[in-house]
Amino acid sequence: MIDLFSLALSHGLLLFAAWRLVRRPDLDREPERPGTPDA
Repeated sequence: MIDLFSLALSHGLLLFAAWRLVRRPDLDREPERPGTPDA
């Protein structure tokens, strides 16, 4: 029983961390590099 609990807990924490990373607002934006001309 403790093995199932530890597997569920670790996978749940990994899923939570991945969900938090995907939900970051700056994930899809490239930072503007200074000195590049606008196209």
